[in-house]
Amino acid sequence: MVIGVAGLSVGLVLGGVVLLVALGWTLQRTVDAEAFRTADAVARLAAEDALPDPLPVAGGQLRVQVVDADGRIRAASIDADRLVPMVGPDQLDGSGRQRTVVPGQRLGLPGPVRVVAVPAGTAAEPLTVLVGRSTEDVRHAVGAARTVLLIAFPLLVAVLAAVAWRVVGATLRPVESLRSGAAEITGRGADARLPVPASRDEIHRLAVTLNDMLDRLDAARARQRAFLADAAHELRSPLANMRTELEVAQRLADRTDWPAVATDLLTDTERLGRLVNDLLLLARLDEQPVARAGRAGEPVELGGLLAEVAGWYPSPPVQLTPPPGPVWTVGDPDELRRVLANLVDNAVRHARSRVVLAVHPDDGTPWPRPGAVDAGTPRAAAGTADRPGDGTATPAYHLVTVTDDGPGIPAADRERVFDRFTRLDEGRARDAGGAGLGLAIVRELVRRAGGTVELADAGPGLTVRLRLPALSDPD
Repeated sequence: MVIGVAGLSVGLVLGGVVLLVALGWTLQRTVDAEAFRTADAVARLAAEDALPDPLPVAGGQLRVQVVDADGRIRAASIDADRLVPMVGPDQLDGSGRQRTVVPGQRLGLPGPVRVVAVPAGTAAEPLTVLVGRSTEDVRHAVGAARTVLLIAFPLLVAVLAAVAWRVVGATLRPVESLRSGAAEITGRGADARLPVPASRDEIHRLAVTLNDMLDRLDAARARQRAFLADAAHELRSPLANMRTELEVAQRLADRTDWPAVATDLLTDTERLGRLVNDLLLLARLDEQPVARAGRAGEPVELGGLLAEVAGWYPSPPVQLTPPPGPVWTVGDPDELRRVLANLVDNAVRHARSRVVLAVHPDDGTPWPRPGAVDAGTPRAAAGTADRPGDGTATPAYHLVTVTDDGPGIPAADRERVFDRFTRLDEGRARDAGGAGLGLAIVRELVRRAGGTVELADAGPGLTVRLRLPALSDPD
């Protein structure tokens, strides 16, 4: 505020100086105009050889003389000197209308006197009309204006400073409330919020936005606490089991089946390692931004990737319905392989007799698609592209399905199972169930690949529908 008042003061001072200069210049022009009007009137009388003596003038601040080329005074006003001209012949160059300033004492006028010279007479007898006008009133007017400004400017600055202090104070009071409210927030209380002013202005919108940000931070903090609690619980379970087995084996050393103990410990260690790897993967995915489809990764052939993943499991129950030709998408091969492996693991765990892997166009119909365009016809409609070499259309997305004939998942739980550490009742067994991170990892990796994943009924069983961006030309 001090800087603003100082800037305002400088501006007022500069404005006052400009005002005084403009006022003095305007008044001086007025004096010159009045003197020239009088001189022109006298010059017309001289041209008509009708100069009266004394010369008539209006006002007591004027002195008029008519001099010849030798400096002799031919006529003068009643108050003008009849012996000495106001301006000597050496100061007149005869070039035309002139103006100059002489001391007022010479003419008996107060202050400086503005003298104008106007040529008159004839070529045979040239004359010059001299008109002197006192500028004392101009000086008094400028001085009075200067005095008024010197008195009014400090008062005006003081009033403006007081108004600015009140206005700025009233404006910044909500900001100070926000600052004090933010200083009181420690992060321990989940309900701590910033005060919202009643005025519907920018400060109000700022407070609302900051409170929304605090809500998001609280939600993220709550998710983080729940994640840490679930992770600690999942990590503690295999550790507690390993410790129990080791303590029992230590007390019954002579009757312990050490190969069986080692097998159990190895199983728990592998489960613990998988859990730690899943947690590290989720942490890495949370830190990395989601790549936009088509902007990252490399071409991946889904048919070969499905065949590779299906080869890790016995057949039956895992069966593969191979596509008729290459099916290309774009993404990270390792991430897509992890997605398919997690989905097949879940399907195998819950299937009764079979698990079927397949890939289709996004509408679910196998290739060649009905109404596919020929190689010589225009390109397909928006959302499709020509597949190179076979005259069929490639959809915007490929649909990968993993279908099992197990008990399925209720419709109310199909979105919840993608949350971290979420396991339904039948999956909570330590030996049969996982840690509840598989589908959460699937959703994050699919999102990074620019696709979507959803669950649907298979009648009986469950179908996982995985949509991935289609790539018509892998080159």
